[in-house]
Amino acid sequence: MHDSSKAVPTTAPAPGTEPGPTPSPAGEQHLSRQLSNRHIQLIAIGGAIGTGLFMGSGKTISLAGPSVIFVYMIIGAMLFFVMRAMGELLLSNLRYKSFADFASDLLGPWAGFFTGWTYWFCWIVTGVADVIAIAGYVSYWWGGLALWIPALAAVVLLIVLNLPTVKAFGETEFWFALIKIVAIVTLIVVGFGMVLGGFQAPGGATASFSNLWNDGGFFPTGPMGFVAGFQIATFAFVGIELVGTTAAETKNPERNLPKAINSIPVRVMLFYVVALVAIISVTPWRQISADRSPFVVMFTLAGLGIAASVINFVVLTSAASSANSGIYSTSRMVYGLAQEGDAPARFGRLTSRKVPVNALLLSGLFLLPGVVMVTMGDSIIEAFTLVTTISALLFMFVWSIILICYLVYRKRRPHLHEASTFKMPGGIIMCYVVLAFFAFLIWALTQKEDTLQALLVTPVWFVVLGIAWAVLRRRRPHQARQTASPAGSVEQPLD
Repeated sequence: MHDSSKAVPTTAPAPGTEPGPTPSPAGEQHLSRQLSNRHIQLIAIGGAIGTGLFMGSGKTISLAGPSVIFVYMIIGAMLFFVMRAMGELLLSNLRYKSFADFASDLLGPWAGFFTGWTYWFCWIVTGVADVIAIAGYVSYWWGGLALWIPALAAVVLLIVLNLPTVKAFGETEFWFALIKIVAIVTLIVVGFGMVLGGFQAPGGATASFSNLWNDGGFFPTGPMGFVAGFQIATFAFVGIELVGTTAAETKNPERNLPKAINSIPVRVMLFYVVALVAIISVTPWRQISADRSPFVVMFTLAGLGIAASVINFVVLTSAASSANSGIYSTSRMVYGLAQEGDAPARFGRLTSRKVPVNALLLSGLFLLPGVVMVTMGDSIIEAFTLVTTISALLFMFVWSIILICYLVYRKRRPHLHEASTFKMPGGIIMCYVVLAFFAFLIWALTQKEDTLQALLVTPVWFVVLGIAWAVLRRRRPHQARQTASPAGSVEQPLD
């Protein structure tokens, strides 16, 4: 939300001609537009580079071989279209604070409720996993320290970092993302230097681009090995839509949001594809351990003795970056839900610095299960796998809602699409292509026992949400909103 003088862009509907989010009453507090272009660019990069790239890529390579390169390219390409659909929708009406707003507007209040709370839960689950990971990374240096101490310290620190202003969050995320970028670029430069120099590993393997295809080709583990790569790689991309939750706090969104979204293909090619090409060229894929970070292995081979400590620090900041993003995005989503009556009104209050403090504290409170889980001993790794898979599934639900909203938008508001300066490439056809791809990902998750368990557990969340919505919708304010909602005719068939 922001000043009414900036609320309606030239492409937004004129008052009385096209429904949209209800304007805020005079005197109501608004979120403040403090995130600059460099903040948005680095937040978008930080969202695209997950901890999964640093730690999960070893397991992905061991399952899929060199075809993992295509896995990351395909997922990145599909999610680019999701982000373009989100960008066109957000810029069609600058009163939208996030994708939960246009879901409520285009599909009905139920969609805003389900999308907002599911996205909140996505990041809570991811944040719990990150807190567990942070505790593990800290134990690398202080093995005798009780794991709950760094876990609790991480939660407190993240809340403190987000309390001052949204600009403080932007600065923190800027530096977190910068550390990840420097680490990946360094890996690429070192890796290609080893290939050009004909480096020979102690085991006898020679660094060469031919390592990409000379051991069984690009698909050495067959079709199902290729499919297995998607299960883990998907989690590496969660958070790529984070730029969509910054819409209400972005300076000049008409210019900055398109720039951040359009750079996604470049980021995927550089930070995923080129990095993995460098890794597999230096170390033949069969020699890459599923249990170790291939980043650490490659730096160690290069003779950088401090590689383990450096990469451990990078992965620590990557997990902290993810948790920091989660604290930010969940607090803004709960704030938006409170504004719409889908969460208690106390979570819609802002401090004098325009920070939704109560929503922030709520999200921080729900990260505390991560502190409890690190004391559970042997089941931590299994729990980590379970929660990350659940997170990926829930993110897929949110991405699907964005695409469905785009289909309804094209049906109901063709004049806004025609007036848009940031149209989604491929439009309606690509929406169906990406939705079919998500169906493929869900099928892929049924092929392994651990991911299948997560798939079977996830519907419980939607049952809980359904019960909550059934109770909430009977209240008088919600009945009034349902009557006034432009999505009352959402049953109309789509093109």
